[in-house]
Amino acid sequence: MPLIELDQVGRAYDTISGTVRALDGINLTIERGELVVVLGPSGSGKTTLLNLVGALDTATTGQALVAGHELTAAARRELFRFRRETVCFIFQSFNLFPALTAFENVRFGADVAGRPDAAGVARDMLERVGLADRATHFPAQLSGGEQQRVAIARALATGNPVVLADEPTGELDYQTGREILRLLREQTLDGERAVVLVTHNREIARVADRVVELSSGQIVSDGPPEGGTQPVDELRW
Repeated sequence: MPLIELDQVGRAYDTISGTVRALDGINLTIERGELVVVLGPSGSGKTTLLNLVGALDTATTGQALVAGHELTAAARRELFRFRRETVCFIFQSFNLFPALTAFENVRFGADVAGRPDAAGVARDMLERVGLADRATHFPAQLSGGEQQRVAIARALATGNPVVLADEPTGELDYQTGREILRLLREQTLDGERAVVLVTHNREIARVADRVVELSSGQIVSDGPPEGGTQPVDELRW
């Protein structure tokens, strides 16, 4: 069974000027071990797609099945448990807790997911994103790029099988961005997790197993990147 399976999924919003179809009849399957990049211009439905897979929004038509959970008709309690145990989010806005240190923010992710040795997991993840020496700093004491790396470490500390990343390198310099992409790529190597990464940067898509392009709420292409999947070190932007 695919880890993510969307069958004729649509999401419509009623506005003063009429109905807006953010997604319109999406069919998409993603397997464990895949890194899938979702490309498209602003308003194409990329973030809506991410929110539906992560149960932050609900489809108005079709069926969304993620890790065996049917999300479309699930009760609120089921969705809360699903978000805690199945998905982890890397947002454009970092959503860090301002009163917690970098270490405490990352440990929170491991604690919520019920990871054993949450403190050890948090220390390891901060080291892997290059912030071991900033563990006791609060978000206000960190740069935007450092806050993004803390947010990424917190998400990955959950160990949950579905990693949803919305422009995860948008606030990072080139070198740090490549390191984060390498870390996200590593999440798929054991064949248990999948990463879905939304970006405007077509160069980043070269590291993906598959590139899904959206336009006006519909998938217009789905396949391997042109020239095949490339090593992170080959990326230039």
